[in-house]
Amino acid sequence: MNTLRNKVQLIGNLGNDPEIITLESGKKLAKFSLATNEHYKDKDGQKQTKTDWHNIVAWNKTVDIIEQYVSKGKEVAIEGKLSTRSYEDKEGQKRYTTEVIVNELLLL
Repeated sequence: MNTLRNKVQLIGNLGNDPEIITLESGKKLAKFSLATNEHYKDKDGQKQTKTDWHNIVAWNKTVDIIEQYVSKGKEVAIEGKLSTRSYEDKEGQKRYTTEVIVNELLLL
């Protein structure tokens, strides 16, 4: 059961082109937003769609695949883990963000 701890699986479409960042150490990371849709019927029987946006971060060899094959609008499946971190914005306010760190990526 330990392999089920902090595991996220999502299928969705990229909301923007991935941002590829090369760090001073030479490591690369990719950041992008992923939209997932949930379809349901409201109380009047009308079809509705709820879209959730997820912040995605990928490292290492996965970045090479993303850089070459993934762009805005593409559908992908990802498996990874949730990670929450804090940072200070330009006004000095402490902010928190939750991201999905990619372990596996599947192009659909």
